[in-house]
Amino acid sequence: MKKLLLAGTALAALAVGSANAADLARSVPVYRAPPPVVTYFTWTGCYVGGNGGGLWARKDWSNDVAIPALGAFPAVPAGASFSSHDVNGGLGGIQGGCNYQVSNWVFGIQGDYDWSGASGSNNNVLFPFVAQSNIRSLASVTGRVGYAWDRFLLYAKGGGAWARDEYSMTANGLIPGFTIATASETRGGWTVGIGGEYAFLDWLTGFVEYDYYGFGTKQNTFGPCGVLVCGAAATLPVDVKENINVFKAGLNFKFGPTAPLVGKY
Repeated sequence: MKKLLLAGTALAALAVGSANAADLARSVPVYRAPPPVVTYFTWTGCYVGGNGGGLWARKDWSNDVAIPALGAFPAVPAGASFSSHDVNGGLGGIQGGCNYQVSNWVFGIQGDYDWSGASGSNNNVLFPFVAQSNIRSLASVTGRVGYAWDRFLLYAKGGGAWARDEYSMTANGLIPGFTIATASETRGGWTVGIGGEYAFLDWLTGFVEYDYYGFGTKQNTFGPCGVLVCGAAATLPVDVKENINVFKAGLNFKFGPTAPLVGKY
């Protein structure tokens, strides 16, 4: 009997001890590791930067008025081709703008200005002179829309454009290098382009883009010039058609919001 009582007491004590141990285990707090912090880049903000690249253009000249026959030179009707040549060269400049990101979409506006040393020329087939064109600068104000994959942005742009051009007719006959007549203009047009941009750092991005500029046909007044080219008049109106292709790359320094910190479990 005593043995039975001792065994029952031991079993009861063991049960109470186990229950207390379970309660103690449940009361001890369990600590979990904090969730990792993930950084997301935002394109929202403003930027300034610089760029460089190449410019390829086509210049088509046509005389706006009829040129009468003079000595050995035949008459040229109005609208006849006066000269056609390619204008190529480098360019470099600055740009600035602002972006606003909504989900993966990025909307923005940008202005840029580039200086250019592009030039081209050809010999006129009817008269003894060289027709030369120079593009001195190129500027645009465009809207941009793009789609971002975190730090990579693919975008398209479009808007207004302006080009500063200079022209000359230079003798290549008896007096080579003698300037017969000149003209200059700042013409307006439009531009569209496509590009890609990558954020190396939260404040530094790099881009490459292609742009097409359409300037149509504009009249330029060459002068003063002599009887050989202009006839009795002191000036000669010439229509010049111009289209430009640009490829450039550059860097932007970004200002504005930094990347938000978002936790993930």
